[in-house]
Amino acid sequence: MAQQIASAAFDADLLVVGGGINGVGIARDAVGRGLSVMLVEKDDLASHTSSASTKLIHGGLRYLEYYEFRLVREALIERERLWRMAPHIIWPLEFVLPQSHSPRPAWLVRLGLFLYDHLGGRERLPATRTVALDRDSVGNGLKMGDPKAFVYSDCWVEDSRLVALNARDAADRGARIMTHTGLVTARRAEDRDGGWIATIADGQSRRDVRVRAIVNAAGPWVAAVLGEVADARRDRGVRLIKGSHIVVPRLYEGDHAFLLQNPDRRVVFAIPYQEHFTLIGTTDEAWQGEPGRATIDQGEIDYLLKTVDRYFERPVAQDDIVWTYSGIRPLYDDHAANASAVTRDYVLDLDGSPGRAPMLSVFGGKITTYRKLAEHALRELTPFFPDMGKAWTAGATLPGGDMPDADFGRYLDALTGRYPHLPQPLLRRLARAYGIRTDMLLGDARTVADLGEDFGAGLSAREVDYLHAEEFATTAEDMLFRRSKLGLHVPAGTAQRIDSYLSARRKITSPAAIA
Repeated sequence: MAQQIASAAFDADLLVVGGGINGVGIARDAVGRGLSVMLVEKDDLASHTSSASTKLIHGGLRYLEYYEFRLVREALIERERLWRMAPHIIWPLEFVLPQSHSPRPAWLVRLGLFLYDHLGGRERLPATRTVALDRDSVGNGLKMGDPKAFVYSDCWVEDSRLVALNARDAADRGARIMTHTGLVTARRAEDRDGGWIATIADGQSRRDVRVRAIVNAAGPWVAAVLGEVADARRDRGVRLIKGSHIVVPRLYEGDHAFLLQNPDRRVVFAIPYQEHFTLIGTTDEAWQGEPGRATIDQGEIDYLLKTVDRYFERPVAQDDIVWTYSGIRPLYDDHAANASAVTRDYVLDLDGSPGRAPMLSVFGGKITTYRKLAEHALRELTPFFPDMGKAWTAGATLPGGDMPDADFGRYLDALTGRYPHLPQPLLRRLARAYGIRTDMLLGDARTVADLGEDFGAGLSAREVDYLHAEEFATTAEDMLFRRSKLGLHVPAGTAQRIDSYLSARRKITSPAAIA
């Protein structure tokens, strides 16, 4: 763990507000540079926007239409870097882009894909190719119109696990990660030590902490946090955009995804999901309500189902939808008239000067660029922490990702050899979730019975204990829908069984019980 800078007058150098991908990324980077860090999240890690994405590490092909070249280039460079950092939760995914129903001429699409191939220094991912859908297996399941299509590559990511692993790494390096703890208010201290006095609360009690700087990475609540801070600048706007997804039984065979162009020039992804399903999204709708209460509306359902009907042979009705989720993207308000055209780039707003404790607010951003966003955030704070270390995260793996040559297949083969009596599908799922830390979870287990109670879909008591102890999960929902997506596979009543199990474990390990 790096030597930390905070003096005895301060509880921490940095208070990060928000446990989404940007907050945990900044916390991890900062603690690795020698700053002492506290992070507060009023709910669970990734409980809102960061678990409601389309699960992609991508450059953002459609952003080229809006001339977002800096953002696309940065994202494309990060794409392969993140794959190396976490090869267990990030892997390549081919996308088929049919020209049928395309509002864009083929030459323009191909030009965009040429830029996409060359703008970011692609090394490991394959280049774009042209296919005829009536002669290539990637066309299976599609209604056949214009057979011409392009195939390009991006990466898949387990989005909420990316958040959890960044938080775990930050904690391993000395950061204090406090979930279910929110910022109540903050004010700049008026004595000679300076800094901030922030009041935080965990639902049972509140306390004051003194920190040198605050990072407001509250996502959709970034403006609300500014409202709780005395003397804060409020001259930056946030625009809330809702994106919704539906999950239906699998529409086609194959491991590839589709990028579907609609007549309104918006695009929708169709992606293999959890083996038996297809994930379809996203929408772009202006949102005026509370950020934490977003749900899909009928108009969005109709839009996504109409897209499916336009492209796929298999009919899908509303009753076929097995799950929906919606997230609110906190985009920087650039006053674009169309929600789909609002910039996905991030803006960092620093409120601070010599003698005035700094507060850095994060507007916008996307999962793919979270690591670079964190570097830029720490660069903004450098004048206030001149002794902190240099940027370091570019070549540092995330927990579980330290595999030789980032080769997941080789690790899985070795894991299977070490645990020959455990089911191979279980080992694969665990390896995909935990990487080389799967060995830590399994320990001396030799049979499924050694893992304890099975709550369904292979979720064992030992895995529940691991998620509680190592990944900040405190409820069944945390485990079933954020640390994993097993909630789509377990039988009815599983969540209640897990919560009862966790409650019993807390009683056994509470100080009163031990005494």
